[in-house]
Amino acid sequence: MEDIAQLSYALDTFYFLICGALVMWMAAGFAMLEAGLVRSKNTVEILTKNIALFAIACTMYLLCGYQIMYPGANEGGIMPLFGTLIGTDNTVDDVTSGDAYYSLLSDFFFQVVFVATAMSIVSGAVAERMKLWAFLVFAVFMTGFIYPVQGFWKWGSGFLNAAGFQDFAGSGVVHMAGASAALAGVLLLGARKGKYGSNGEINAMPGANLPMATLGTFILWLGWFGFNGGSQLQITGVENANAVAQIFVNTNAAAAGGVIAALIVARLLFGKADLTMALNGALAGLVAITAEPLTPSALGSTLIGAVGGSIVVFSILALDKLKIDDPVGAISVHGVVGIWGLLAVPLTNSDATFGAQLLGAGVIFAWVFGASLIVWGVIKAIMGLRISEEEEYEGADLTECGMEAYPEFTSKP
Repeated sequence: MEDIAQLSYALDTFYFLICGALVMWMAAGFAMLEAGLVRSKNTVEILTKNIALFAIACTMYLLCGYQIMYPGANEGGIMPLFGTLIGTDNTVDDVTSGDAYYSLLSDFFFQVVFVATAMSIVSGAVAERMKLWAFLVFAVFMTGFIYPVQGFWKWGSGFLNAAGFQDFAGSGVVHMAGASAALAGVLLLGARKGKYGSNGEINAMPGANLPMATLGTFILWLGWFGFNGGSQLQITGVENANAVAQIFVNTNAAAAGGVIAALIVARLLFGKADLTMALNGALAGLVAITAEPLTPSALGSTLIGAVGGSIVVFSILALDKLKIDDPVGAISVHGVVGIWGLLAVPLTNSDATFGAQLLGAGVIFAWVFGASLIVWGVIKAIMGLRISEEEEYEGADLTECGMEAYPEFTSKP
């Protein structure tokens, strides 16, 4: 029995680490997607933000975020306990007791790439007009404190978990949280110059590299198998293995449904096949299924994703009419569709209720949006959030980073 327990421990730890590596690869997806959807003069700055935020997330979650989110005590509570992963004993010697299924450090690695994903959502929404260092300062607070507190409320066995709130892999805890922080920043930041006219017209600002954006979407699609599949936490045993297979199939089906629905809706509204809407449709389908990727059937997952893909098109158009400028559609994809994903859970999971799902969505939004608004506001007062109008015209690449992504096309000989 001890040999079987050790083998199970090793396999589950290995599976957890591989899924974490897949989620880490999503950082590349976000970087490529955002770099493709911004104008060429802002490419270097958006890439710098993406690699820097990942490093900050890993460091802040190591210093304090993980222990805030998983204190190992205060079950059902509101206030988490504060501590650090550094200096604690995270090794497991006895695997026969049944208390440890995988290495505790593999759990940390899996969770740290999730917080980086949430922060990546913010990056695209505030693109092309935010100061680089203002963004990085906010990343410290978001990844070290704001995200872990609401993560504790659900995944750390806090009061939302006790209330019956269901969020399997993070439609709310990760995606809606990131979108809520992004919305707070966008409201204080304002729209890009020239995006909205004085008579209410909306001026398109197309991205510079749609092949790159498409590559980024496929990378995210791939990474999502680790995102959802790893959230099963184990793969050993027939039940767990079957569950992981179902999660992979459902995740893929939802993304496909999102693409098809977004393409059809865009064709009906615009008379053309809109690639950017198709890309966001894929991500919307993935966000929608993330709250519950196990209990639906494959066809049901396709329909859940299709609803998400339809919603995202209308949401992007609605935010533009409200003059909420989101260059990559992150608030719509991760926030609006994240809510749909949470509300879809009771349709297939008998343990979930609409009341608990609404409570969870409301609490996560209120906390992350409110805390982010305060942090963004303090940063604005101290160092400012926005680059100057002249710097915005020239592009954030030169003013913030001192280099260009495509110098042979933009620099004079």
